[in-house]
Amino acid sequence: MTELNLDELRDELADFAQPQKKGGRTPREERIIAGFEEVQRFVDEHGHVPRHGEGNDIFERLYATRLGRLRSLEECRAILVPLDRQGLLTGATAVAAPDDEIGDDELLAELTGAAGDASITELRHVRTVAEKRAAEEIANRDPCEDFDRFKPLFAALQADIESGARITQPIRKDAGFLKTDIREGEFFILGGQTAYVAEVGDPIKAPNGESDARLRVIYSNGTESNLLLRSLQRALYKDDASRRVSEPSAGPLFASQSEDDDLASGTIYVLRSKSDNPIVAANREVLHKIGVTGGDVAKRIANAKLDPTFLMADVEIVATYTLYNVNRVKLENLIHRIFEPARLDIEIKDRFGSPVVPREWFLVPRFVVDDAVERIKDGTITGYLYDPQSARLVGP
Repeated sequence: MTELNLDELRDELADFAQPQKKGGRTPREERIIAGFEEVQRFVDEHGHVPRHGEGNDIFERLYATRLGRLRSLEECRAILVPLDRQGLLTGATAVAAPDDEIGDDELLAELTGAAGDASITELRHVRTVAEKRAAEEIANRDPCEDFDRFKPLFAALQADIESGARITQPIRKDAGFLKTDIREGEFFILGGQTAYVAEVGDPIKAPNGESDARLRVIYSNGTESNLLLRSLQRALYKDDASRRVSEPSAGPLFASQSEDDDLASGTIYVLRSKSDNPIVAANREVLHKIGVTGGDVAKRIANAKLDPTFLMADVEIVATYTLYNVNRVKLENLIHRIFEPARLDIEIKDRFGSPVVPREWFLVPRFVVDDAVERIKDGTITGYLYDPQSARLVGP
């Protein structure tokens, strides 16, 4: 066997050891493609080409300027036409800015990558008019100093959702939601938090001519913000998981009066405790248990002193209201939602010494209960809540 010469072997394999020449696209071409793909993703997500306009998001305006630039440069068109699955380069849908548009020169300066050395995907920080507006609109959340006022509202809302009295509905983003009014007293789900619109300020005119307003929005985590109405709309629109909380609806719980063929479905009862517990004794005249039963109230309370639900003490019947053709469970949930802000927070030991927290005792004057029942009967109870400070029902 011929002795192996390593030098000859190296020469034989030299051709195989040569590195492959790098083909493909230049870094500039890659930047142009990357910038175009961002515009394509925007169109996929929003269903329309990016548009100019002071009322539009800053990035939508940037994409609109970018697309116009890519359309105008033959070099870019030559690279991108084979990738243009949406027909964005044909110019079928115009993105040109109107004659009176302000600030697009500044926006265009951000996008010199399509015709210069900078990356087409690079956004240099230049504070345009739109950016300054966006910075003002997106208010930081601050701790809510009077959150105790609103905490019962969130608790009542949660109880409503659990009972079915309210539902959460996806924002219909394909139905022009941005034109939908946001009203005081409404709840939304945004960014995983429940948001309550506590105040809507006086109308103001936005730079694009549309009406706007400053809001006070309270969040379930104890923070608040004073963002603009249109800013909240845009945030809800962009959050894929955002939802609107429906208004509570009791429906026709009562007939105005009993008819011959009406069936008595049960009774609302209002009870007063005879317990010697110091908290109960101190508030006896306004502390009431409010519930609904389908049976006889007297039988229901016969063994009250053995039942922690009744505070392990005898009770007296303060008032009863007969029901007709009513869903008792929904009615009881509705009543408890209304008086949630005045629910008594007390722990009672049952017969075996185990702690129990009764849930149907409320610090509510008798006349307010009467008022609530009357509003349930005439169907006007929707949206009302008991205000302990003023000792009355407040609502729309």
